[in-house]
Amino acid sequence: MTKATSSAPSQRMLRVGEQVRAAITQVLQRGEVRDDLIEKTVIAISEVRMSPDLKIATAYVSPLGVADHDGVIAALNRNAKFIRGRLGNQLRQMKYMPEVRFRDDTSFDNYSKIDALLRSPEVSRDLDAGNDDDE
Repeated sequence: MTKATSSAPSQRMLRVGEQVRAAITQVLQRGEVRDDLIEKTVIAISEVRMSPDLKIATAYVSPLGVADHDGVIAALNRNAKFIRGRLGNQLRQMKYMPEVRFRDDTSFDNYSKIDALLRSPEVSRDLDAGNDDDE
């Protein structure tokens, strides 16, 4: 078997990442983490990216309705070892339980910036001018 030359995640990395995402979501939904900030915050986990050896899981999270994302991310990282221990039941098929790291998911911010750019008068004018050329 040859090693893939692209940096794209393998099917196995994607599958395991989705399993880890679902397991972390269950731990958070059940309120197993005893941290005031985590307990009172709704946390959406958009993606979990696995390292090629499946030993590190980086979870991209969006704390909803909270201005201080950094505080929630720090609280999750403080409790990462506890969360990792709670994943065992759902991920018992894995040879190694991955180390969990939490990062702020900024993709929604990027999408809103792109949307704002596309709605700007300058871009609208340029798009309308491009449509006139087609006629």
